[in-house]
Parts: sequence; structure tokens; C-alpha cells
Amino acid sequence: MLRLVCGTGNNGIIDGQGSVWWEWFRTHTLNYSRPHLLEFVSSGDIVISNLTFLNPPAWSIHPVYSSNVTIQNIVIQASSDSPYTNGIVPDSCSSFCIEDCSISVGHDAIAVKSGWDNYGISFGRPSSNIQINNVHLQTSLGSALAFGSEMSGGISDIHVKHLHVHDSFTGIIFKTTRGRGGFIKDIVISDVEMENVHEAFHFTGQCGAHPDDQYDPDALPTIKQVTIKNVIGTNISRAGVLSGIDQDPFTAICLANISLSITSDLSNSWTCSNVSGFSESVFPQPCSDLSSNSSLFCFSLENFSALAQV
Repeated sequence: MLRLVCGTGNNGIIDGQGSVWWEWFRTHTLNYSRPHLLEFVSSGDIVISNLTFLNPPAWSIHPVYSSNVTIQNIVIQASSDSPYTNGIVPDSCSSFCIEDCSISVGHDAIAVKSGWDNYGISFGRPSSNIQINNVHLQTSLGSALAFGSEMSGGISDIHVKHLHVHDSFTGIIFKTTRGRGGFIKDIVISDVEMENVHEAFHFTGQCGAHPDDQYDPDALPTIKQVTIKNVIGTNISRAGVLSGIDQDPFTAICLANISLSITSDLSNSWTCSNVSGFSESVFPQPCSDLSSNSSLFCFSLENFSALAQV
């Protein structure tokens, strides 16, 4: 087992000194990718705890094709205007736990991914059985919690609880596009607090470029059985955008027990297209697309517990 641990009283610090890299990126003078602070591939039985990651050139922690990973008591900080700096990015990983962490970056604080277009489809390793608990997330330009847009290997069986989002552009986002294939399904997000967030929820099927022209434009992604429940939001500009793909709608999107204090026109709080699902006790009232009177098709905590024991 690999362990990167320091005492809780005096955390170890890894400083990526990213400002130089950020400037090269902004001025288009880089001919190669920016490095990540910590990246491990095809690894297992890893615990990372009680560390502080500062100023990543790009992403802070990037596990790939790895399993049985725990990340706990981690602090990640990057300048609010740092370009496309991400916090923790599990990519095609399984049996993964992120807990008791505080992340403040320029782009996505936590982003779950699983491969890009035909490469992710052919490799076929999903991100699955991931638990995220008690995290404090902030991002001025991106999303606090993101799924995709590189999700061609699939993302499933995700349980998020006690999520705290503040001073961010988007709270929770699911993003994909035509040509991705793959799936995002069986997700439960519960017990969420949001404050000073421009947009609470965003589902989009029109996000992301392609690495080359080898992708199949007919490879349509599936997004279904996503449950978001027990959410309180204050000073929220917009409740959400739920925008699926024409002839490939997102289904079983379930919202329950959600109360958002909206600062703009309530009649424009939600925008929906090519989606279907269920809502109960949601304010402001969501689109009629989520008007099913049955919650039987919603993915639940009981479903997740059964899967986790398999």
C-alpha cells in the first residue's frame, strides 16, 4: 500500500508554483501539456491524507485506472483565475473514496472521468463505486462537482453526501456530447449546501471537443438514474439547466427535497429540453419535463448500498 501521510498538526505542503505555467498557457507559448502535482496509473491500495496541494500547473491529483484509493483530509488551493486548474480527477477508477477535503481551484474541484471518445469506449474501464463525503468545494470559473465530459468508458454507482459548495459558478454538472458513447448512471447526491452559486445544477449534452476525427458521431452517451436530494441553496442566481441530446434524452433525472433561494426571476429559474424524470418538494418548481408522479425509477440510497456490497 502506498501512503502519503503527514501529521494532522503540521501538514506537508506540495507547491506546484503554477503561476509560470498559467502564464505560458494564457499566452499560448506551451507546446506540450501542463504537469499534474500527483498522478498515478494502474495502482491500488493507496491512501493519501493530511497534505496540502498548492498552485497546481494543471490538475492536483489525477488517479488513472486505479482502485481501492482513499483521499482524506486534503487541502487543495489554486488562484481563482488560474486557467483550467482542477482538484481531484478520478479517471477510470473504482472503489474510490474522497472525504473530509477542502478544494478551491479555477475550474472543476472534483471531476469524475473515464476516457475520451473511441479510446475510452474500446478500453472500457468505467469509474464506479465512488464515495464522496463531507467535502468543501469552491471554483469561480468551473463546477464544484463535475461528471465528464470525458466519460466514454462509463461512470456509475456514485454516492455523494454532505457536499458544501460556496462562491462558485456551477454547483453540480453532468456533461457529455455526441460521439462520446458511454454512460453516466446510478448516481445519488444528497445533503448538499450551496451558497453564492451562479447556477446550482447543469446537465448538458453539448459540451466538449474531440481529440481527433476518429470518433463515431453516432456513438450516443446515456445519462439516466441520477438522484439529487436534500439540497439547501442561498443566494443562487439560477436553479438549473437540463439539456439532453436530440433523439437521445437524459432520463430518470430525479430531484427531491430541494430549496433554493433565487436572486433572479423565478420564472426563468429552470431551462429544460430532451430530459425526463421526477421531482418532489422542489423550489422553485422545476420544468414540467420532471413531472412524473412515480419515483419508482429513481436511483436510491438503497440501490447504492446493495451494489456496494456486491
